[in-house]
Amino acid sequence: MVERDDDALCDGPEAEALLRGLPRSAVYYPMTDGRTGRRQLLVRVLGWALVATLVVAGGLAGGAYLYFRQSLAAVAAHSTDVRRAQKHLAAALPGRAAIALLLGYDHRANEADNTPSRSDTMMLIRADPKTKTISLLSLPRDLYVPIHCPGRAVFDSKINAAYANCGAQGSLATVGALTGSPINYLITVNFHGFKEIVDRLGGIWLDIDHRYFNNQGGPNGYATIDLFPGYQKLSGSDALDYVRFRHTDSDLIRVERQQQFVKAFKQQIAQSFSPFSLPGIVGALTHSVEVGVGGGGSLSPGTLLSWALFAYQLPGGHIAQSKIENINSIGATSDLQVNQDAVNAAVHDFLNPAVAAAKTDTALALGQAPPRARAAHAPPRTLTTVAVLNGNGVPGAASNASYLLQRQGYRIVLPTGGRPANAPAWTYQHTTVYFDPRQPGTRAAAAAIAGLFGNATVTRLPNEIASLANGAMVVAAVGQTFHGALAPLPAAASPPKHEPARVLAHSTVNSSAAALLRQAQPQVPFPLLNPTAIDDSSMLDPTMPIRVYPISRGIQSVRLVFRQGYGDYWGIEETPFAKAAALSGASLHRVSNGRSYDLYYSAHHLHMIVLRQHSTSYWVINSLSDNLSNETMLSIAQGLRPISTPGRR
Repeated sequence: MVERDDDALCDGPEAEALLRGLPRSAVYYPMTDGRTGRRQLLVRVLGWALVATLVVAGGLAGGAYLYFRQSLAAVAAHSTDVRRAQKHLAAALPGRAAIALLLGYDHRANEADNTPSRSDTMMLIRADPKTKTISLLSLPRDLYVPIHCPGRAVFDSKINAAYANCGAQGSLATVGALTGSPINYLITVNFHGFKEIVDRLGGIWLDIDHRYFNNQGGPNGYATIDLFPGYQKLSGSDALDYVRFRHTDSDLIRVERQQQFVKAFKQQIAQSFSPFSLPGIVGALTHSVEVGVGGGGSLSPGTLLSWALFAYQLPGGHIAQSKIENINSIGATSDLQVNQDAVNAAVHDFLNPAVAAAKTDTALALGQAPPRARAAHAPPRTLTTVAVLNGNGVPGAASNASYLLQRQGYRIVLPTGGRPANAPAWTYQHTTVYFDPRQPGTRAAAAAIAGLFGNATVTRLPNEIASLANGAMVVAAVGQTFHGALAPLPAAASPPKHEPARVLAHSTVNSSAAALLRQAQPQVPFPLLNPTAIDDSSMLDPTMPIRVYPISRGIQSVRLVFRQGYGDYWGIEETPFAKAAALSGASLHRVSNGRSYDLYYSAHHLHMIVLRQHSTSYWVINSLSDNLSNETMLSIAQGLRPISTPGRR
């Protein structure tokens, strides 16, 4: 056997490979049979095809990147109004929760140019990458609150007067004062652009809860609308009519429709988004949307893509809708009033969305023992020692925060030896709350204190801060986003409790529903089910109790509509349509008595239950306000039976 000398001279393919710095193992040796020419030709053709493909792909990617950057620049804050407001936004921290204020405004064509626009939509949207949640909190436009306009005295009016009088910065200041939450992004949307975005997306799939109709528009009427109940695809114009409508219900129901639209938009983007639709959507955005970013600058491609990916990968049931309870009308006017405690409770739910409680809530609704969870309990505030340090360089910041925390019941600890209460650096953007892991309950205590500061960071106590703690359980280094006020303490939330289902079995209502379903059965090729249990305060909608309609090309669907009280509707959808975006992202799957159910929660509320049998799905859909209890929803779903045997359980 002859050993090979790697240092020996070589020629042919090996020599060429060595000159190019390649190992001998990478050398291609030509075949020596009669197929050599054909194989060489094939390899060359495939090689050049690959190179051409890479060049084209690289060119397209480069072009798309440039187009993307130009589009981002177009949606950056450019109007005087949004640029002024942007200066008052708090900077968002990478990987931390961020809050955006969404303002939907309108300026109608028949109005003078100097007429103020109205903010018909005011919604806070919080995205938390750590818990993989999005929470929504809508503020009814007729809510009577103190209006904060820069340079003007505070006055009381409807909350949408902030935008009409002072623009986006007025809305930002008013919402910030009302909720005590730092806001990182400001998104303004013109309603004309809203329609264009929906149309560029190809329409939006929405579940319409009942019949909406009005053809008397103009100065002596109100907004026209013509929509039928059922799950369906709406054009931009119809979608705008739906989310803005309020004349036969109330402003409170309208905010529920707006939150429903946000959830449906996310579902549809996740299911049917196509790169080919991106230019059209971005084009619509650039003409109608402005995005203000906290900390100055503009929205970077990396930030936008990271948030888009976060929303795309959101687990099922991880969008929570928060609502301000106990809102009352002021006399005979459309103005609404609420006490601050109710606002604080809604803000608490908004900042702490209960999106992982599906198993517990379902067990409670079924009267079962909930699964055990290890809860972290903070010690009482009177036993929690806190040291406050100045981390922003503002004189008196630590003293003010200490005073406010002490009023909340916390025990304040000062540095030893009369040392100034200063952090090692004055570069804290957000307040950071440190906890001492050697002392029990300090992590939970730090989380509670962080909630008072808004979007604060919670982390372990490092050595350089521990030397200033003087033995305190928690240390708060006050950042630049602290402006001399703490968020109000939330009202104590009562945990969910089991209550009996409020249903009537074999009532005249479900008998009437069975009669309607028997008439509809010949029109559809799948078996219809009748609800043998009905919410005890509901009736079939007298306007349109049932609808048989084509949900998609060649696919029929049936919708039953029930009315509950004033302005609330729930329904049952029966369809073989398997591609519905609304069916994605179930919170929980259960099998009971051989039947398969998917449960869809919105925070603690069971919003939809889907029974699947063979190729057909049967949806029990709660009202927009989720007025039906979880127990009632489960009872209705379990009571669905074939119309031929409505009495069998």
